[in-house]
Amino acid sequence: MKRIILGSNSPRRRELLAALDLPFTVDTGNTFEEHYAPGTPAEEIPCILSRGKSHGFHRPLADDEVLITADTVVIDGARVLGKPRDRAEAFAMLRELSGKTHAVITGVTIRDTAREETFSDTARVTFRALSDEEIGYYIDTYKPFDKAGAYGIQEWIGYAAITRLEGSFYNVMGFPTHAVFSALQRFL
Repeated sequence: MKRIILGSNSPRRRELLAALDLPFTVDTGNTFEEHYAPGTPAEEIPCILSRGKSHGFHRPLADDEVLITADTVVIDGARVLGKPRDRAEAFAMLRELSGKTHAVITGVTIRDTAREETFSDTARVTFRALSDEEIGYYIDTYKPFDKAGAYGIQEWIGYAAITRLEGSFYNVMGFPTHAVFSALQRFL
């Protein structure tokens, strides 16, 4: 049995990997600086960032280790929405998503010393129209500054504003558990 390492600071990814009942440790040591070339197709960005995080891991892997890294982006049309820097940017993102359907793509890289697999999972999320007061309430109450697109589906906004979901709920949380489990079966 190989030892699984989750290379992520995300408490949601930790929670979701733990729900698969697989023992793992968390090691977030990394030298990768998130960037991608201008003009990169939006749907490729999560895999590029996930792969970069994997190869930026701070040390070589041992023969009995498997590393998992991931990155999630929200895509509205051709625009990529990452994590908001502040309240104003979070407000602008949610205003942009209000009353529309957008894509949430998570890229995952699983690697050991002999092989590597990178894949992505996509979900489509529809929001009803949100008032400025609702957006302000959500931001001030839930502080979604560590979430792509400035929202967490598992929070108030998911209950009150999401009218349709096509794809994995857990992918929108940032970790497509079904795809990760299948890939881990191949590695373990």
